[in-house]
Amino acid sequence: MQYYSLNKQSTAVDFKEATIRGQAPDKGLYFPERIPVLESSLLNDIDKLSHEEIAYRVIAPYAADAIPEQELRRIVAETVNFSLPLVQVNDDIYSLELFHGPTLAFKDVGARFMSRCLGYFAAERSEQVTVLVATSGDTGGAVANGFYDVPGVEVVILYPSGKVSSVQEKQLTTLGKNIHALEVQGTFDDCQQLVKQAFADEELTKKMFLTSANSINVARWLPQQFYYFFAWKQWADKNNAPVIAVPSGNFGNICAGLLAHRSGLPVRHFIAACNANNVVTQYLQTQHYQPKKAVATLSNAMDVGNPSNFVRILELFHQEFGALKNVLSSESISDDETRSTINRVYSQHHYLPDPHGAVGFLALERYLQQHPGQKGIFLETAHPVKFYDVVEPVINAIVPIPAAVESILTLEKKSTVIAPDYEALRGYLEKR
Repeated sequence: MQYYSLNKQSTAVDFKEATIRGQAPDKGLYFPERIPVLESSLLNDIDKLSHEEIAYRVIAPYAADAIPEQELRRIVAETVNFSLPLVQVNDDIYSLELFHGPTLAFKDVGARFMSRCLGYFAAERSEQVTVLVATSGDTGGAVANGFYDVPGVEVVILYPSGKVSSVQEKQLTTLGKNIHALEVQGTFDDCQQLVKQAFADEELTKKMFLTSANSINVARWLPQQFYYFFAWKQWADKNNAPVIAVPSGNFGNICAGLLAHRSGLPVRHFIAACNANNVVTQYLQTQHYQPKKAVATLSNAMDVGNPSNFVRILELFHQEFGALKNVLSSESISDDETRSTINRVYSQHHYLPDPHGAVGFLALERYLQQHPGQKGIFLETAHPVKFYDVVEPVINAIVPIPAAVESILTLEKKSTVIAPDYEALRGYLEKR
């Protein structure tokens, strides 16, 4: 499998090079040269297959010869070695719980897969690899945990000061060793722009080998397909495919679901569930794409004003707006609606969504009200305890603290504060 740049100005590379580079030399995102067609046996026998076997069959065509089969099977097994259950919330709506991994967020899947791939590739190189990543919340903790103490890899995480939850901040600032946190006095878009500037800095990239662990990296993006297949395995009515609502910020997660669908996974329709950062919602209404400055919301991991992965979605549909609109719709949910949904779902259905899951639930509920007879799944992307300061006042109750979080709450935060200025980032990296 070869990967080409969406800017079409760089030569194609294999999975190894696409993973190590993160972004193409022409600053474009890498995209697979073809979309694999699923073996019929995978869908026909999915009820009998283990998660490890499903994941291996999904990712094998993308990794191709870059990783030996035995090594790829090991990487996959370590990636999905936690529960990803489909839980019924009411008669028509189910929650795919993606928060049972080590950092209680869906990004554990992509981060664990990428860290193990990059660790394998780094072992073949004499040069140290520096992973540079921007986070709006959950990516930072997942990347920090996934790459912690991986030989030959240093990680620098940029996050917007005061705009991630206290638990998220602890997860990305307390590990130490090869994990370094930069607290940027700005927004997530500022963080993302700084990362892009670093990759575009030819003088810097001659001094150090940089790669990205954001969902722009194919090794972060592609394995997110796994849990869509796990959802289908657990879906009882195989004669009626589900509608799937995905809380969407940088659009890597829903793009992975759309990719799985193009490969043959049965899905009736996708909904991009957005908060006030609704660039794609407006695009699907007007066919006019207009990036905006991100605004802060309760569902902070989705506070993205210019989602990087949307260009991949457009490529997936060959830039054909009509074809995209048939498969994808979008809803924008306000903070007030998010609060009321958390309270209503908790009180009526005895299920507690986090703010991102609440956005997904309400977007899905609205769609199903307009399409009677259909049923659907929303992705519950993070454990509600990560947003206890939002959730607890809404439900007037304490969210139990899982052991994975309790162990870090008393640890000392270690971060370096920088201005949203590229020279500040460059100076930090050069000193390292």
